[in-house]
Amino acid sequence: MKVTRQKHAKKNMGFYRHSFQFREPFQVLLDGTFCQAALRNKIQIREQLPGYLGGAAQLCTTRCVLKELESLGKALYGAKLIAQRFQVRNCSHHKDPVSGSACLLSMIEEGNPHHFFIATQDQDLANKVKKKAGVPLLFIIQNTMVLDKPSPKSLAFVQKLQTNQLVPEHQKQSIVQLKEKEGLAKQEGEKRRKRKRAGGPNPLSCLKKKKKTQEGQEPSAEKNKRRKRKRKRVKAEAM
Repeated sequence: MKVTRQKHAKKNMGFYRHSFQFREPFQVLLDGTFCQAALRNKIQIREQLPGYLGGAAQLCTTRCVLKELESLGKALYGAKLIAQRFQVRNCSHHKDPVSGSACLLSMIEEGNPHHFFIATQDQDLANKVKKKAGVPLLFIIQNTMVLDKPSPKSLAFVQKLQTNQLVPEHQKQSIVQLKEKEGLAKQEGEKRRKRKRAGGPNPLSCLKKKKKTQEGQEPSAEKNKRRKRKRKRVKAEAM
């Protein structure tokens, strides 16, 4: 079961690496619900997550998440202690804190430019994250961290990228750099074998046929008249 789960994680990470240019160290934004679930299931997030994602990870949260955990009191005191150990990313709610879910959603606006993962147990937040392309979603099932499969929104976005309908300029450059790194640019630059084109029609058959004009017929008619006149003269002389 563990091997199968690891294979799925590797496959999903490959999708985000190649399609959305995710790179190490992976930026993982955690909310209070995820920290609480990790505490309840005795999961060491800092130690276990890099191995699961297959690369170094930076665990982080926001001030709004910490404020929310503080306001919930003793019930989530343990989750608050865990969250306080992570790096705090600046959000736009310095003066007026918002809920943790609203804050995390604001951090992935405009195409998730910082390549954040979202780690949450909040189902409502998870559903909203799935409506955004290129945002990996982490959650906990029993005592196991799980990277969700790419959402339909992410798959549709990549399909449009492949048809070159939605390629921003900065992503074009990233794709070119990625192809050069993987050695794909050289292969695409090689000359392809040209197909032999079907031969065109015979040029002689394309020449216009000469039309019989009255001018061409007149000499023949005149010649026949002369013959008749000659015959008449011969008969007259004979008589």
